Amino acid sequence: MGKRRRAVGRRQKRPAVIGGMIAVVVGGAGFGLYALYGGGAAADAASSSSANHKDVKTGPLSATEVQTTARTFLASWQQGKATSAAAVTDDAAACIRLLTGYSKDAHIKDVTLTEGTRTGDKVPFSVKATVSYKGVSKPLSYDSAFTVVRRKSDGKPLVDWHASVVQPDMKDGDTLVTGESGTPPIKALDRDGGEITTAKYPSLGSVLDGLREKFGKTAGGKAGVELRVVRGKASEKAGASDKTLVELSKGTPGTVKTTLSPTLQAAAEKQVTTQKNASVVMMRPSTGEILAVANSSHGFNVAFQGSLAPGSTMKIVTSTMLFEKNLITPDASHPCPKTYKLAGWTFHNDDNSEIKQGSFKLSFGASCNNAFIDFAPKLSNSDLTTEAQQVYGLGMNNWAIGVPTFDGSVPVQSGAQMGASLIGQGGVRMNPLNMASVSSTVSTGSFHQPYLVSPSVDNRTIAKASRTMSSKTQSELKDVMSYTAAYGTAAKAMSGLSSSCGAKTGSAEVDGQKKPNGWFTAYCGDLAAAGVVQAGGHGGDTAGPIVAALLKLGASL
Repeated sequence: MGKRRRAVGRRQKRPAVIGGMIAVVVGGAGFGLYALYGGGAAADAASSSSANHKDVKTGPLSATEVQTTARTFLASWQQGKATSAAAVTDDAAACIRLLTGYSKDAHIKDVTLTEGTRTGDKVPFSVKATVSYKGVSKPLSYDSAFTVVRRKSDGKPLVDWHASVVQPDMKDGDTLVTGESGTPPIKALDRDGGEITTAKYPSLGSVLDGLREKFGKTAGGKAGVELRVVRGKASEKAGASDKTLVELSKGTPGTVKTTLSPTLQAAAEKQVTTQKNASVVMMRPSTGEILAVANSSHGFNVAFQGSLAPGSTMKIVTSTMLFEKNLITPDASHPCPKTYKLAGWTFHNDDNSEIKQGSFKLSFGASCNNAFIDFAPKLSNSDLTTEAQQVYGLGMNNWAIGVPTFDGSVPVQSGAQMGASLIGQGGVRMNPLNMASVSSTVSTGSFHQPYLVSPSVDNRTIAKASRTMSSKTQSELKDVMSYTAAYGTAAKAMSGLSSSCGAKTGSAEVDGQKKPNGWFTAYCGDLAAAGVVQAGGHGGDTAGPIVAALLKLGASL
């Protein structure tokens, strides 16, 4: 049997609007619900008084409590009674603002909310409505959900309020607005002049939003009318762009050309579907042009904006620092002990392995952690941070690729945390764009800031590194990375590629996660790529095949 769904009855009368506030006239059966779930100072006082004299109800919510709360909330919302709906949420003020704006600012009317089949305390529902603005109307439909929770102070069941209840693309602090977009639409093109669409490339939704936000007003287009999510301060800080939900009248798009390769982008889209929660970026080291970007999940752009511990791929940056300081050379004898104690912490290698006799290159190729951590006593707390910023352009928050990005973070740390940073744990945070850039820098010997839209389009200033690694250091890095690609943890994935290629694997432990995030970064000729598979396990087995497939295809073009 199909799911049983219950349609909440349509409202019969519109609420009166007085001074921009909805004045709800409550009576009859409606009064019972309103009074039961709180409706003003008197009800709150009664509730408070009752809570003081009776035991506060605790424990799991009953099916009746969840259902009654859900139906009261949905019925009130559908009837335009924002105050009544807010009374059964745990953040009445935020709820009233959004539900009032739902009709006033978003111009959404004729709302029908249909309750779905609840799962425990979670209640799904569907929305059907009409967006109407200056004589133009379009249908609106989507699915959402909320969770009913028990308030600790008095045990009262309430809707756990978040902006996503109103519309699942919203984050707390965002608003819904219908009107002239302010930002004209854009027609994004790949490097060969083909149009980029989400139908063709599902991963690029957030990229297209970012391109519009950055270039819409300067690309020569004309704004249309649309219902959109306008981001609040928290979303803007996280790098999220405004999102169009319904287009009431089309604007005239301006044109923005990107550096994306249609062949490599299509391949990247295909490759990330082979793993859950996979992300990848491919670029050209000599110029910084981004050739492909894809995520298996099409919401948040982890490839450009993720902030994840990079694990052992960070050993590329650490090795650069060690080589420049003349603390080690690739062929120098350097054991990797099974354990290493630093500032009260005991560090272990993967599978508790050890290398009693061997070179530093062997430890790099085997990704043996303690061969790196045991250099900590010879380093200052800021050495790794300085190396990342000055040579690799990381952690400066100044990349200008054409859409929002997270540019890596290598904070100054001390003690055991500083030691953990040497192997890409601790406070170090990266994403595939950052790590593709790291391999690119090794390939060319100097940092070229990645970009998706040529800086010549808007004469923006792109980031530069303050210094370049020496040719000696570059040669040493290529030595250890090519060894890893040929004989180390990256060998399986890199099989069949040129001997001049270099690679590094990584596995980053995450608290509460059974498997580590698997990382892989590599270069081959004038191509570099990096990928991560969250909770995937070892990078050589998960992200490695994705990156290697793109490098093999790129080499054949």
